[in-house]
Amino acid sequence: MTTIDIPVRELHARTGHYIRKVNENMRIVVTDRGRPVAEIQPLGNNGGRGPARKWSGRALVPEYNKIMKKPIGGTDSAQMISEERDRGSVP
Repeated sequence: MTTIDIPVRELHARTGHYIRKVNENMRIVVTDRGRPVAEIQPLGNNGGRGPARKWSGRALVPEYNKIMKKPIGGTDSAQMISEERDRGSVP
């Protein structure tokens, strides 16, 4: 696990960036005037509730894979409504 030291001001300015770094298995030591004051690190296996950890060990069911292989697209909904109106089916 990689560790980086950042000042409090940097953490305040770029909190989201550093939280994403922690999610990438990085440990952050927050310093105040060069003195370590806090540590931010990933939660352990029993405490991690983030989406990456929640679904990391699961596999897709074969039916889902079949659906995903089908091409996306089809008839445009606006075109379908226009055709229905032309036939007089839609008031």
